[in-house]
Amino acid sequence: MISKGKKMKHKTLKKRFIGILLIAGIAAGILAGCGSSSNTADTKAKARTLEEIKKSGTVKIGVFSDKNPFGYVDEHGEVQGYDVYFAKRIAKDLLGSEDDVEFIYVEAANRVEYLKAGKVDIILANFTVTDERKEQVDFALPYMKVALGVVSPEESLVTDAEELKGKKLIVVKGTTAETYFTEKYPDITLVKFDEYQEAYDALLDGRGDAFSTDNTEVLAWAIRNKGYTVGIESLGSLDTIAPAVQKGNTELLNWLNEEIKSLAAEEFFHADYEATLKKVYGDSVDPDNLVVEGGNIE
Repeated sequence: MISKGKKMKHKTLKKRFIGILLIAGIAAGILAGCGSSSNTADTKAKARTLEEIKKSGTVKIGVFSDKNPFGYVDEHGEVQGYDVYFAKRIAKDLLGSEDDVEFIYVEAANRVEYLKAGKVDIILANFTVTDERKEQVDFALPYMKVALGVVSPEESLVTDAEELKGKKLIVVKGTTAETYFTEKYPDITLVKFDEYQEAYDALLDGRGDAFSTDNTEVLAWAIRNKGYTVGIESLGSLDTIAPAVQKGNTELLNWLNEEIKSLAAEEFFHADYEATLKKVYGDSVDPDNLVVEGGNIE
């Protein structure tokens, strides 16, 4: 015969056991939910077709918001730049008006993921074509040429990559500069940032000895910031900048390629240069060293 005290103890233990099971079940559910969410994030979302974009009346294009003069927000809150100028023309020719574009601000490190997740239809964020990126996205024909450059204070100017050994080099995550220096110069300490503005602020604050990214970008920045010079104007291979779409979105890719080819007749990208880059570079840069017309690299 079980005593009353033992019965109460038995009931208490039973309640505790049930409570533990409930908590475990809730925790498992939460973990399962997290796992499901993670799996969803890892799974590629289907890109919109050309017809779906047209039906929506808006094309979603990923651009930078802090990389002057290619993609940036001006003092009036308007997005401007070389890539933005092209994006508006895409919207006009695809949908009828340059206003039919929704600009999605991206960072260098998330450009690929935004395409995979279907958050954007096209990336026009100064996207350098590389073999590694070709495995993850589809690049259209190029519209610009680029190499790496290094900017540093004039009083301690860096003119050769070897001079950076033992020093701190600022880079932006997900850029060709990060990849290049990681592979070619493992002895150089890299100070990494998510955004370009953070990287430039770090250079100005002395948290690094130099900053490397596309030469087109550092040349423009040095012109605007006295006391800084691009001591290395061209480093690594000559690369190209091109629009990118989600892997396998052949229809949109073909449309972009035909668009780029057709714009050559009016020298569109030279006009883009005159409207957005000329005021920055002045006579210090030959447009033909940067601009690519019709997707043809000369």
